[in-house]
Amino acid sequence: MNKILAELENRRQKALEGGGKDRVATQHKKGKLTARERIEVLVDPGSFEEFDMFVTHRCNDFGLEKTSYPGDGVITGWGTINGQPIYLFSQDFTILGGSLSETNAEKICKVMDMAIQNGAPMIGLNDSGGARIQEGVSSLGGYAEVFKRNILASGVIPQISVIMGPCAGGAVYSPAITDFIFMVRGSSYMFVTGPDVVKTVTNESVTAEDLGGAGTHTTKSSVADIAFDNDVLALREVRRLLKYLPASNRVAPPFSKVHDSPVRVENSLDSLIPSDAGVAYDIKELIIKLADEYDFFEIQSDFARNIVIGFIRLGGSSIGVVANQPKVLAGCLDVDSSRKAARFVRFCDAFNIPILTLVDVPGFLPGTQQEYGGIIKHGAKLLFAYGEATVPKVTVITRKAYGGAYDVMSSKHLRGDINYAWPTAEIAVMGAKGAVEIIYKSDLGNRDKINEQTKNYEERFSNPFTAAEKGYIDEVILPRSTRKRLVRAFKRLEGKKQTNPWKKHDNIPL
Repeated sequence: MNKILAELENRRQKALEGGGKDRVATQHKKGKLTARERIEVLVDPGSFEEFDMFVTHRCNDFGLEKTSYPGDGVITGWGTINGQPIYLFSQDFTILGGSLSETNAEKICKVMDMAIQNGAPMIGLNDSGGARIQEGVSSLGGYAEVFKRNILASGVIPQISVIMGPCAGGAVYSPAITDFIFMVRGSSYMFVTGPDVVKTVTNESVTAEDLGGAGTHTTKSSVADIAFDNDVLALREVRRLLKYLPASNRVAPPFSKVHDSPVRVENSLDSLIPSDAGVAYDIKELIIKLADEYDFFEIQSDFARNIVIGFIRLGGSSIGVVANQPKVLAGCLDVDSSRKAARFVRFCDAFNIPILTLVDVPGFLPGTQQEYGGIIKHGAKLLFAYGEATVPKVTVITRKAYGGAYDVMSSKHLRGDINYAWPTAEIAVMGAKGAVEIIYKSDLGNRDKINEQTKNYEERFSNPFTAAEKGYIDEVILPRSTRKRLVRAFKRLEGKKQTNPWKKHDNIPL
C-alpha cells in the first residue's frame, strides 16, 4: 500500500509541475498565469475536482514517443463559482504549447458531456498553439469532436470562453460557437491564419496584435465581447457574469437578494431628456439608475456603440437590457448594432432571461455602405429575434421611435408584453420636418404653410398619445417612476407561458 501511495504522490507531483519550472517561469515572464493558477482564481476555494490527471498521449511518431506529460496539456474537471456548479477545461501552454491531441480532445469532450448531462455552465480557458501537428488527422478529428459538443450545448447550457494566449487555426471555432468570449490585452490572439501565412498568401504585412488581438476583436470584428488587462481581471469578471446566468435552459435565472428598494424613485430621470430633440444624452445613465444597486454588466461595450446590451437586476431578478444609445449615431440601427442586439436577445430567450428594451431610435442608418453591407437582412435578424422570443419583454420608449425601427425594438406588434412610454416619446413614421416635406412637397416654396403643417404634425405625432389611444402603448409613465414600474411589470410576468408553432428549427436570415 505504501508503495502505491508513494507512486500516486509522485505522479500527482509530476502532473502539478506542468511543463517544468523553466516553462512556468516563461509563462509568468509573459505576464500570464499557469493553467492551474487560472483555475484557482476562477473557482471557489477548495471546490475544484480534477479529472484525468494521469492521461498521456498515444502518439509514437516524430519523437513524441520520448516525451510524455501527465494530463497531456489540458486540465479538466468541475468546481463551483459563487456556489454554482460549473465544468471547465484549462489548456496548459507549458506542455507542448497546449496543443490539442487525440487524448487532449477526449478529456475536453468528456467534461463537456458531463456539463450537458448535468445542466451546468461550461467554461474554457484557452491557451494553445493549435492542433498537435505530429498527430495529424487524429488532432483534427479531436477538434471536430469538440465543435460537435459546442453545437449540441448551444442554447442548453451557458458556454464561456476566455482566450488567455494564442488561439489559431481550427482552435478558434470552438470559442466562436460559445456564448461569450473574453480576451486579455497583449497576450491573447485569435486568427484562422497567422501573420506569416497572411504575408505569404496576400502579401499583407500585419502584426499578430492587429490581426487578431483583443483590440481588433472587441472593436472591429465583434468576435470577442470584452477585453481585460490581465488574466486575474478576466477570470474575476467571468465569476461576476455567472451571477446573472442560469445553470441551464431548464431553470430560472438566479435570484439575488439586494439592498435596494423596489420602489426607489429617481427624480433626476425627469430631466434626463434634453428639451432640444437634437441633443444627445447617455442611455447608460438611465440603465444604471434603473438597476438594483446601480450595477450594470455591459457586453460588447467597444463594438457598435450605438446600441448598448448587458445585464442588470431589477428587484433581485436577472434582466437582459437592450438600449439605443443617442450619443452614438443618434441611436440609429445599423448592420453591426442589429447583429449585436439580435444575438443578445436570442441568448436571453434561450436561457429564460427577461428582456428590457429602452428605445430612442430615429430609424435605420441610411447610406450605400449600409445597403451594400446588407442592412435589410441584418435588421431583419433583430426583428426576428424579438418576434421569436417568448420570455417576458418590457419596453420603454424614452424619446424617438421612428419608422421601421419602432417596430423592430420590441414593439407591441412583435409580442412585447408591456410597452411603456415617457411623456417625451415621439412615435411616428419619421420626424416632423422630413414628413411634412414629403407630404407637402408641392408647397416647399411656401414657408408659412410648411411651418404650420410641421407644427400640426408635431402636435399629432410628437407625443406618445396617438399610439396609446390605439393600445400600442400600455401606459405613459413618469420618468422618475420607471424603476418601480419595471420591477412590478417583470414581477407580474414571472408566470408567462408562450410557445411558438412546432418547428425543427427556424431559418433566421443569417
